[in-house]
Amino acid sequence: MRLSAPIYHLKRQARLLSRKDGIPLHEALDRMAAQEGFASWGLLAAKAAETKPAGRLLAQMAPGDLVLVGARPGHGKTLMSLELAVEAMKRGRRSVFFSLEYTQGDILDRFRAIGVEPGQFEGRFDFDSSDAICAEYIIKRLASAASGTLVVIDYLQLLDQKRDNPDLMTQVRGLRSFAREKGLILVFIAQIDRSYELSAKPVPDIGDIRLPNPLDLSLFSKTCFLNKGEIRFRAA
Repeated sequence: MRLSAPIYHLKRQARLLSRKDGIPLHEALDRMAAQEGFASWGLLAAKAAETKPAGRLLAQMAPGDLVLVGARPGHGKTLMSLELAVEAMKRGRRSVFFSLEYTQGDILDRFRAIGVEPGQFEGRFDFDSSDAICAEYIIKRLASAASGTLVVIDYLQLLDQKRDNPDLMTQVRGLRSFAREKGLILVFIAQIDRSYELSAKPVPDIGDIRLPNPLDLSLFSKTCFLNKGEIRFRAA
């Protein structure tokens, strides 16, 4: 059965329904699932998982890669990054999610939104929302990480938000050297500039990354851009 909209869009509608009707999110999700012809959100998410592209995308990533995942708000960049983390863990690898925006509860909710129960990956997933997150902090936290570990950084534009942190260019260069040395895959969630919405492009590209501070985007080896359910994955 084909869904009427991408799963991230259905989940967004469920959140709006939850607030509008004053019902728990799980009940709103089940209502959305019923509209799609499923008995529960869990069954809908399981069906959607069968056609997720994350496994195919992960197969194109290699240890040492720096990957940009970009989209305008509400178009699935966080869910895509989590799906990549899940695919890595299914292969017996570890995933780490650094966030300067979300709480651990938020991330666990998003795991369940893509039909994943976090407990099944116990010991293979770490979440860190420290206010100290920057390149130096990430490198220290991952000092003992095994080759092939997939790391999500949420999000790129916040790494140098504190004045005492090095500039963004310096941090990304440091993280690239570290990823290559350790054999890690670093996935950076990135904001897209609002001007993209005025363009006629179906999907953003690297020229649409919002850059409040200078950054050489050629430091990234792969890009993944999303819009309205469409995905463009490319080697930089």
